[in-house]
Amino acid sequence: MGYNSLAACVADLEQNGHLVRIKEEVDPYLEMAAVHMRVFDAEGPALFFENIKGSKFPAVSNLFGTLGRSKFMFRDTLDHVKKLVDVKMNPMSVLKNPFAYVGSSMVALGALPWKKRSGAPILYGQTQISALPQVVNWPMDGGAFVTMPQVYTEDVSHPGIMQANLGMYRIQLSGNDYVLDQEIGLHYQLHRGIGVHQTKANELGMPLKVSIFVGGPPSHALSAVMPLPEGLSEMIFAGTLGNRRFRYFYDEEGFCISADADFVITGTVYPNETKPEGPFGDHIGYYSLTHPFPLMKVHRVYHRQNPIWSFTVVGRPPQEDTSFGALIHEITGNAIPQQINGLHAVHAVDPAGVHPLLFAIGSERYTPYQEVDRPQEVLTIANQLLGTNQLSLAKYLFIAAREDNPQLDIHDIPDFFIHILERIDLTRDLHFLTNTTIDTLDYSGDGLNAGSKVTFAAVGKKKRELRKEIPSSLDFPGPFNQAKMPLPGVIVVDGKPFTTYRGEGDAIEDWCRDAQSQDWDGIQLIVLADDAAFTADTVNNFVWVTFTRSNPAYDIYGIDSFTSFKHWGCKGPVIIDARRKPHHAPDLIKDETVERRVDRLGAKGGSLYGVI
Repeated sequence: MGYNSLAACVADLEQNGHLVRIKEEVDPYLEMAAVHMRVFDAEGPALFFENIKGSKFPAVSNLFGTLGRSKFMFRDTLDHVKKLVDVKMNPMSVLKNPFAYVGSSMVALGALPWKKRSGAPILYGQTQISALPQVVNWPMDGGAFVTMPQVYTEDVSHPGIMQANLGMYRIQLSGNDYVLDQEIGLHYQLHRGIGVHQTKANELGMPLKVSIFVGGPPSHALSAVMPLPEGLSEMIFAGTLGNRRFRYFYDEEGFCISADADFVITGTVYPNETKPEGPFGDHIGYYSLTHPFPLMKVHRVYHRQNPIWSFTVVGRPPQEDTSFGALIHEITGNAIPQQINGLHAVHAVDPAGVHPLLFAIGSERYTPYQEVDRPQEVLTIANQLLGTNQLSLAKYLFIAAREDNPQLDIHDIPDFFIHILERIDLTRDLHFLTNTTIDTLDYSGDGLNAGSKVTFAAVGKKKRELRKEIPSSLDFPGPFNQAKMPLPGVIVVDGKPFTTYRGEGDAIEDWCRDAQSQDWDGIQLIVLADDAAFTADTVNNFVWVTFTRSNPAYDIYGIDSFTSFKHWGCKGPVIIDARRKPHHAPDLIKDETVERRVDRLGAKGGSLYGVI
């Protein structure tokens, strides 16, 4: 089956026990987000908010809140889509087994976008930006945002839907200096297709036409976040996944309109015209701060009859976008490994905020006539990974060789770390990239989009036994104290609050020199944190603090370190300073007043709206 609308999806989920309705009035300022996060944390159902304060339109969230529900929505098309992605990434698979792909190929041919002659029966009316649900998720957010948008743009030099881009880039509806109902903010990060379109429009001195779709069949939203291979249209993918062609037309002003969307906001972005956008509580677990981003001049806000607003909440993982990622992995499988020779698996570690930390497994085939005891091919693979699409936003890449342990699970965070730390040679196997780009949302670097990267490559036989307890003989004078061990071979220690890199760096280097005489056997990594107990309490805390609060070139030190022919290494443990720095963005902290108000609302039925 396929949904012809978001309403059809809501009805199907409700009928099958995957959705509940919230009839009480809920405030879009923080309350809706608070309810959503509690239900998501409990792995609860999708939520339909019938009565939103200040808006006549209802809203739905948590559609993709669990992998099971996501797979349920696409239960009739998921297998076909997996095969089609496999064909795109590995055309030889069709020659090997052509009959396995016959049904999928027919589905794909039937998924080509369909241009309607008229949109009159679909578009019921028009409204204003201020009439939409003004959802604010976090206390310091700069205004209301669209958090589940499908942002459509075309290549001005090759117009048409087959060269178009559909991406999920957040939209600020209100706040800051935006003129209400006339202007909104368009935020997109590095390595996004819309950036290519705007660059071309700017070069020609032309405004870029932008259409923002909200709602519609869930296949449209998923297509907007899919890392599709170049040349595969998001609109074709949406049609294939939804078992319904992407229907569209152009309005009288020349804007593309999705005929199945619940809302469509049209507008133009003019060359070099920006306004401050943000702050916004984002998926790394911190606020992205206020920066100039493209200004979109609003033309019209369309809606269908009885429309439903779609939203989500992002924050420190896991959140609903974690389930998005799980579904994407379910669909794409080994798509990326098939693009890079020798790569077997790659995993963007969700608890670490996705982009800060990558795990990868490659092969070592360069010298089969010798026993491999140092990274060779895996370094080639690492360089390719750090230059591939959104993977290039990673700061830390840990890569292992498949031959050393064919059963190594890239999703088992503790086991993967142990495998690396048992084999790595810290004098040789750390490789830095400095003064390069990192994620726009990551404030650990030395400027917006600016920071560094490091690869930890480990190949060969196990070199050491990792300690599972902190040796009593180790001395941790200031700035180190209160040592905790989150993983074998890893120690987290408290430090005094960070001041400046010059002062703190000198203090750490002095301690490293004093510590050379101590016995560090079995200890490979020391993390300096503001709160060692919190950081070491869970593996998720450990990877979140360590890799979101550090910039490799600035924050990595080592006991008995050296530089030889521009290569840095250390003979003792490597140290990562993961304390908060003055330039870091603030953590996402819930509003306690709102939380207590939601407590009282939930108390009416003994649980939160009868959901949890």
